[in-house]
Amino acid sequence: MATLRMIDIAVNFTDSMFKGVYNGKQCHLPDIAAVLGRAWNAGVDRIIVTGGSLEESKEALAIAETDARLFCTVGVHPTRCNEFDESGDPEKHFQALLSLAKEGIEKGKVVAIGECGLDYDRTHFCPPDIQKKYFERQFELAHILKLPMFLHMRAAAGDFCDILEQNKQRFCGGVAHSFTGTPEDRDKLLAFSNLFIGINGCSLKTSENLDALKGIPVDRMMIETDSPYCEIKNTHAGKNFVKSTWPSKKKEKYDQDCLVKGRNEPCLVRQVLEVVGGCKGVADINQLSRTLYHNTCRVFFPHDLDSAADAILSGDQISKSRISSRKRVDLTRWVSWICITFHLIIKSIF
Repeated sequence: MATLRMIDIAVNFTDSMFKGVYNGKQCHLPDIAAVLGRAWNAGVDRIIVTGGSLEESKEALAIAETDARLFCTVGVHPTRCNEFDESGDPEKHFQALLSLAKEGIEKGKVVAIGECGLDYDRTHFCPPDIQKKYFERQFELAHILKLPMFLHMRAAAGDFCDILEQNKQRFCGGVAHSFTGTPEDRDKLLAFSNLFIGINGCSLKTSENLDALKGIPVDRMMIETDSPYCEIKNTHAGKNFVKSTWPSKKKEKYDQDCLVKGRNEPCLVRQVLEVVGGCKGVADINQLSRTLYHNTCRVFFPHDLDSAADAILSGDQISKSRISSRKRVDLTRWVSWICITFHLIIKSIF
């Protein structure tokens, strides 16, 4: 199936569903390996694992270290910003985030600060004043570390864009992921030249969502699943553009070769790509995927913006670029295997 090349910029691999736990009940064994296998076969080239709290960011980094194609973010989600004050020492909490992000950068894994922003749909989890306070504070992380930002905006476009405007010199770029806003919200985001908009299944629910999508230039867009959430459902307005399907079974009848019904996963980012192409009337889905891939590299993987990346964007020497990329991945995995083996040998001796 994999003739396209995609990056899923948002996967919540720290969620209990990928451990086989649904609503507190263990339904199957952890299955990230099987999920990743489907993703790679579908044409997903890299995945960014989302961190939404200090502890979750630690877990995201640990997961990212298991595969050369996995990366992660470090930050605190707006609905969890109470953790700064609840820690008893907000400054120490901030420094712990900074230290973790530095560690992840040294390991070549942390590519953004986030998920951070504002969510006024769920203020029962964290009040707006606390959200705003610690959203602004996380720009300091981005500024110190020279990292882009992975942003969350829900029903808060006015305050969100005001804070971005006040801090636009403190971050090099970023993405407002899982966009579900109005055309007016879209245009406010697009006014920031270094900001991209992330599209997933939640961005494709209604005809109004699709109208807003049509106004996002392809060169200002990224795609994501935000799995295990935000799948494209049969009731979604964008469903008619979906072409790729996978067999699925209920969690109670788990089969590692099938998707779990109701649980989104990274291979389905291909469906997001198909809906974007169909909605925007793009005939060449391969060229669309190359453009979106290039957008993502510009922000999160700028070291890849060399002649090979330009060749991918223009459609030239694609096979050669893929082979080169795979060789780099294989070499990294081989080195990791050697290091792990050496560690185990030393541990067994002593």
